Amino acid sequence: MAETYNNDAEKRESRTIMAAVLAVVVATAVLAIIGFCFLNEPDEIIEGQADATSVRVSGKLPGRVAELYVKEGDMVKGGDTLVHIHSSLAEAKLMQAEAMQTAASAQNRKVDAGTRSQIITAAREMVAQAQAAVTITKKTYDRMEALYKQDVVSEQKRDEAKAAYDAAVAAKQAAESQLSLAVSGAQKEDKESAAAMVNVAKGGVLEVESLLEDQYLTAPCDGQIDQVYPEVGELVSLGAPIMSLLKISDKWVVFNVRETLLNDMRLGDTITVMIPALDKKETKARIYYVRDLGSYATWRATKSTGDWDSRTFEVKATPLDTIPALRPGMTVIYKK
Repeated sequence: MAETYNNDAEKRESRTIMAAVLAVVVATAVLAIIGFCFLNEPDEIIEGQADATSVRVSGKLPGRVAELYVKEGDMVKGGDTLVHIHSSLAEAKLMQAEAMQTAASAQNRKVDAGTRSQIITAAREMVAQAQAAVTITKKTYDRMEALYKQDVVSEQKRDEAKAAYDAAVAAKQAAESQLSLAVSGAQKEDKESAAAMVNVAKGGVLEVESLLEDQYLTAPCDGQIDQVYPEVGELVSLGAPIMSLLKISDKWVVFNVRETLLNDMRLGDTITVMIPALDKKETKARIYYVRDLGSYATWRATKSTGDWDSRTFEVKATPLDTIPALRPGMTVIYKK
């Protein structure tokens, strides 16, 4: 009887163990099914960064930095004065140009006055000579006319005297015209030449004055001063960079993307990106630029695997929302 009792106990224990094992198997299967149905692969993260247009402000004249009107971080408007570069060379050129203008003006006055006096004197002498010729030829003609009427001289002689008189009158009129021109001013060619020299000198002065205006460099657009390179008192050469200006209104984000991931980042697509530095702020951005970075950015495949080389593309997108706090260099995340 005791043996029968022991057998029953062993059977109950075996059933209990089997039930426990079965329960574990069922639970494992259920968990596997749940995991298969509800657990997804982790998102693939593509990391990029924010950027903005940088405008370089360069010196138009060699000189010394006299004063900086802004500092790094300042917001400026287009046309604001940024820096004064004192140029001794430009000032010396201005003095030289002004001296040339003064000399040209003096020469112009000299040509006008001197030539007029000489020409007027000569013209008056010509008029006097022409008047004397008119007087003589008039007397000759009158005498020949009287003798012709008396049939003493021929008609030809009378006509010759008349022609000489008419020529003398014409010569007198020409001399008087020359005198009138001399009184009114110098010869046209001389005056035009002198006036042209004056205009050239004035143009030189205006050119140097415009260079002097370039001593003051202004902001080409609205933005923020990013970097200032020289200090006050330093010498700068022609074309040397003075400072850089960030055009805050022109921002974008840029990613370097393996070509196998480009299917979700096509030109014109709108994507959602996250900015960790701004409390993980999410915003929409539209892709406007996709370009191959070249062979130096190619992912080389292992030939034994039968895979292929994968190129890297630069993808740029413009945020659709205005985010003043977004700064160039901030990390931007796109979850594929």
